[in-house]
Order: sequence, then C-alpha cells, then structure tokens
Amino acid sequence: MNPQFKLEKLHLYRCSFTEKQSLILTSALKSNPSHLRDLDLSENKLGNTGVKHLCAVLKDSHCKLERLRLIYCYMRDEGCSDVTSALKSNPSHLRELDLSVNNLGDSGVKNLSDLLMNPQFKLEKLHLSDCSITEKQSLILTSALKSNPSHLRELNLSWNNLGDSGVKNLSDLLMNPQFKLEKLHLYHCGISDVSSLTQCLTNSKALQFLKELDLRENEIGDSKQRLRDELRDSNCVLSVDED
Repeated sequence: MNPQFKLEKLHLYRCSFTEKQSLILTSALKSNPSHLRDLDLSENKLGNTGVKHLCAVLKDSHCKLERLRLIYCYMRDEGCSDVTSALKSNPSHLRELDLSVNNLGDSGVKNLSDLLMNPQFKLEKLHLSDCSITEKQSLILTSALKSNPSHLRELNLSWNNLGDSGVKNLSDLLMNPQFKLEKLHLYHCGISDVSSLTQCLTNSKALQFLKELDLRENEIGDSKQRLRDELRDSNCVLSVDED
C-alpha cells in the first residue's frame, strides 16, 4: 500500500491463498495500482469470490496491467465472466492473459469473446488450456478473433474438445491476412482431420508468420504426412506424435 513502493512484477504462484487472504491482497493493490505490470496468482484457491475482489483492481483506470495469469484458480462461469467484464472496462494495456485450467462455461466464453472483439483490446498471448471449451464455444471464440485479428501472436487451446469443426473454424481464421499468429498449440484436442488446416496453410500467408504448431495427442492419421510435407520448407516447427 506504500505509495513509494513501485513494484512492477508480483508472482505468488501456489501460495495457498484463501479467499479471505486474497481480499486483503487485492485491497492493498487497489490502493496503489499504477505501477504493477505483471501479476501471477496461479494455483491459489481464489474461487469466484476471490476473483471478484481482484476485479475491483482490474477495473481501476489507474491499473495498467500487461500480463495476468490465473491458472487453476478454481474459477467457474461467474468468476471468468467477472474477470473478462472487468477487463472490458479497462482494456487497452493487457497483452497476455492466461486462464488455463478453469471452467469458463458458456457465460465465461461469451464475455471473453465480447472482450476479444473490442478494438481497444490488443492482446498478444491468450492461453486457455484445459478450460472445458466445446466445439460450439470454440466457434464463438474464433468468430470474436475474426473481428479483431491483428494483434494476437500466441494461442493455446490445448486439452479442450475442439474436434474437427473447431479446427476448421481456426483454419478460416488463419486465412485472414490480418491474422499473424506465430504459435498455435492444439495438444490433445480430439482432432482427427487436419485437411482444412493443411489447405489453409497452403493457400494463405499464414506460414509467413507461424513458427510453432503443436498437434500432439491427436489421432490425425494419414493427414499427418501431408501436413509435414507442407511445412517442410517453412520456418514452422511442427509437433506431432511419431508413427
């Protein structure tokens, strides 16, 4: 709370926070929010109540947070919605958001999508690994990214059941010349067909930018070789399961 304390990075990963303790911490941050740029509260049991306290900081116009990690914080629909709603009121500074291992639910995905569509929101890294995202919800997310595609460089949707239709939606997004994604992680996403993705990489400028593509733990069968052939002369590193 000391106004002379100008901390820029605060990492409190796996510190066994309770909701009550998170209230004490976020109340202190709220009184002196302007210097912090990087906050990691991952693997603490914040729950929806603890996250709601944090949102009071995120909404503050003096808060200029650039990196926020809330991995495995026991959030569900309501908590995820609160975070994204808070960021909607103060969207211009954040560049990296990691909500992995939280159950976003329909309302969380909807609010996150609304945030992604905001032209003032210039997110560069989005990590949503193991967030119970369905094929239908992935369509909502990728549709949102289509409307504001130019800033995102890294997208991690691993350990979500995207399926082939989810990959098809992502392929359509990659076709957009304004979408300059450099890293795409789709580890263990229930994918069996990557033909749309291969065709997209063949017929678009995506490979000018894409440097990493992770498709491990997907049963993509024979289409794996065609994808390898397509990426052979590119700068993109492909991660797939070995035959």
